[in-house]
Formats: sequence, C-alpha cells, structure tokens
Amino acid sequence: MSELVIGLDVGTHKICTIIADVREKDTFIVGVGIEPSRGMKKGVVSDLGQLTAAISASVHKAEKSSGYLVKRAFVSLAGSHIASINSRGAVGITGQRGVSYDDLDRAMDAARAIAIPHNREVLHVIPRSYTLDGQDPVRSPLGMHGFRLEVEAHIITASTTSVANLEEAIEAAGVQVDRFILNPLAAGDAILTPEEREMGIVIIDIGGGTTDLAIFIEGTVWHTAVLPFGGNHITNDITYLNIPYDTAEAVKIQYGHCSPRAVDPLETLVVEPFGDSLPIEIKRTELAEVIEARVEEMLSLAYKEIKRSGYDGLLRAGAVITGGVSNLPGMRELAARTLKMPVRLAKPEHLTGMADALRYPSYSTSVGLLRLGLDMDTVTEATPEANGGAAGASLGQMLGNLFRRFLPDDGN
Repeated sequence: MSELVIGLDVGTHKICTIIADVREKDTFIVGVGIEPSRGMKKGVVSDLGQLTAAISASVHKAEKSSGYLVKRAFVSLAGSHIASINSRGAVGITGQRGVSYDDLDRAMDAARAIAIPHNREVLHVIPRSYTLDGQDPVRSPLGMHGFRLEVEAHIITASTTSVANLEEAIEAAGVQVDRFILNPLAAGDAILTPEEREMGIVIIDIGGGTTDLAIFIEGTVWHTAVLPFGGNHITNDITYLNIPYDTAEAVKIQYGHCSPRAVDPLETLVVEPFGDSLPIEIKRTELAEVIEARVEEMLSLAYKEIKRSGYDGLLRAGAVITGGVSNLPGMRELAARTLKMPVRLAKPEHLTGMADALRYPSYSTSVGLLRLGLDMDTVTEATPEANGGAAGASLGQMLGNLFRRFLPDDGN
C-alpha cells in the first residue's frame, strides 16, 4: 500500500490518529493511535504544550502500530467559534462545450466573496444548488449549456486565532495540516446514508466538549453549528454527588442511564468520595436523574438550533445521533421525545483491518475524516520507512470528488 489517508481527530476528550487505505466498499485500517486529550476545552486550545504532547503520543502510537511515518493529516475542527452563512455567486459561462470545472470554480469564488471580519477565515465553501439561465434547481450543471451560472453555497467560517493555535500544536508535534474539516461533516460522511441526505436529516454529534450539528437536505449541507456543551458537562454534574471527576466519569460510563424509570429503584452504587472519607452509596436512580436532566437540556438546545435554522419542517428522515454520549442507555427514547422526530443512533460501519477500537459512536468523526478528506483534497502522505509517499490529486479531480460528494446524482 503506497497511498494511505491519515485522519487526526483532536477532541476535548480524546485524540485519535488513523492511518487507512480508503477503498470503494470499505476502509482498511492500517494503524490507530488513541490518546486521552490534554490542553483542549470545548474544542479550543487551552494549553499548547499539553496538547502538543498528547498529539505526539497519539501519532507515535499510530506510527508504531502501522510501520508508517505520519507527515500530513486531515484534522477535525469544532468549537463555539464556528459560524456559517449561505451566499450566492454568479458568473458567465466561457466555453462552447457547456459548464466546465473552471466555471464551477469561478462561481464558487464569487459566492465566497463576502465580507467577513479580519479575525475570521473561511473553512469550507460547499455548493447547495445551482441555477442555469434561470432554471432552478440544477443538481449538477457540468456539461450543460447556458450563459449564466449561479450557485448557492454554504460557507463555514472559523476564528483565525483558534485555527492558528490548533495548527501550531499539530505542527509542533511534527505533522502538517492538509485541511481542517468540520466535525459534523466528517461524522456525517461516516454514518449517513444517501437516502437520509436526500430526504432531509440532522446529524447531532455529542462529544466530550461540544455538540456538533449539520443539516443535510437534497443531498447536501444546508446548515451547520457547534454548541459549547458535551459529555464533560454531564460528568461535572455527577461530581455534585460528592465524588471526584474521574470517578464520576467512570460511573457515568458504567452505570449511567438517561431514564430513571428504566433502572432498578433499589440498586445502589458504592463509590469513593473526596478526601479520605469512607465509601458512600449512591442510588442509581439518583444518578439517572442527574444524567436525564442534563441530556434533556442539551438536546433541547440542539432542537432550538434546528428551529432557528428554519429547516426543521424539512427533516423527513429525522435525526441521527452519534458521539460518545450517544452510548448512554435510553438516549434514543429521550432524544426522540425531546427533538420531536424519528431518531436513530449510529456508529462507523464498513471498517476492516485494525478496526476493533473504532467501532463505536465516539469515532464517527475520526473515521469520517478519511474518506471525506480524500474527496475534498489531495491524498495525505503516509511514508513507509523504505518507500515514497502518495501523489496529490489535480484540481479538476479534487473538484470532481467534492461535487460528487455533496451533490450526488439523481439516480438516473
């Protein structure tokens, strides 16, 4: 294998480096490096030195398990500094053989020519739909004849300083950033079906420090948002039962439930409290009450964001929930009740090779970085100790992959 893709998922709770061969029907995992995250809070760098050390440890584990050197990677990005807007761009068609990649590129450039503050930068520009000589909508105008091409694009921006700090930590660990990719876009690529994207669906990725949303309608992204809360907030609430944070995290994972009515009212847990005090007993129903209240609040805020987008009435396929918090028993029922729509829980599928550690909802973003990154940009380098690296894709190939990913065919 000479062409491998590398994804680096830098989260609040964990850092995951994956080296893989992305194939048509599956993703063959060559190497994995998972390390507890340090120096990140709510998707933003809080300690550059600690984060660099954690990234280095994750990358080293992936290199050791695969025998390949990590030089470049696609990197996940989240945080409450993320914002999005929809914009239109129009250009005249220059060729006589119909719409070309160059026309698409110029239309996208026109759409992204919007005024943004000096402290923000464009992260993604994703086509939503096209209009060709007033014909609206056109799903894929390549090769079609006309004089005027318009595109409506979804533009995602990020804080320049937040991106620069994260890039600094990654480069200090010896890895170059090929491209930053927004978390819910990566997660959606790993777990959504083409039918769900077409009918209208929202993906809600509840991680350790943030909850990431992306709304897909008619096969492409219509709205994205990152909310500054996640599983760490649940753990912090549990500490008010007078137990240390690490103990609260372990109790949440092993005994947590989103519905007090679904657990045995007589079941108790024995845990070590703060200090040198004797072990204490906690009712499992009491633990579930704490978790239910916080999760319901988080889902309610996600629902408000969905309503604010104005697209809540178009989500015929409902919601897909992923991320580490989705592992909590009772999550689907609570989410369906709070979001008032059909809900399914999802995790990465179609993984082969060294994939056992990745078959969980908390790795949806990590896995999604691979295929989406490959389609959006050049192939990243994973250089065997005795061989050369992968070659990059041309601009035309890159644009072709991008438009095929976000604007699939109608099936004809």
